[in-house]
Amino acid sequence: MNNILVTIDFDENTGLLVNQGFEMGQKFEAKVWLLHIAAPEPDFIGYKIGPQYIRDSRAGELRKEHKALQELADQLKAKGVDAEGLLIYGATIDMIVEESGKLKCDLVIVGYHEHGLLYRAFNANKTFEIIKKSKVPVMIIPLDQGRVIDNV
Repeated sequence: MNNILVTIDFDENTGLLVNQGFEMGQKFEAKVWLLHIAAPEPDFIGYKIGPQYIRDSRAGELRKEHKALQELADQLKAKGVDAEGLLIYGATIDMIVEESGKLKCDLVIVGYHEHGLLYRAFNANKTFEIIKKSKVPVMIIPLDQGRVIDNV
C-alpha cells in the first residue's frame, strides 16, 4: 500500500478520520492524502461569479480550510507519516473517485453518519455512492455524532 486518501469535512469527527489515516499510513508506510472538497459556489440570480463581497468571503473560507489541512498534514509528518493536504472544488463523490485515481490510491477512508428515514428519502447517501463508483477499496469509519473526537 503506497497511497491512502482520507476524506474530511472539518466537522467534530475530523480527528477520528485523520487518526485512522495516520494508523494506516504508519502501518503500511504509505503516504496519507487529506482531502477536503469545497462545494462549488451557487449561481446568483443569473450571474455565475456573484457579488464581490461573496467572492471575498468565500476566498477567506477557502484560505482558512487550506491552512487547517496543512496543519493536519504537518501534524502527521511530525509523527513520521508522509502526508499532504488537498483542497479541491467540485461535486463530492465525483471528486473523491477522480482524485483517488489521479493519486493512485490503494485505499479511501470515509466517514459514515447514520441518518433518519426522511433524510434518506430525499438525499442519496454519499458513502454508498462512493463505494459504488470507487475503483479502489473504501474503508468506512462509523462516526458517532454525539461524541467529540480530539484532533491528532
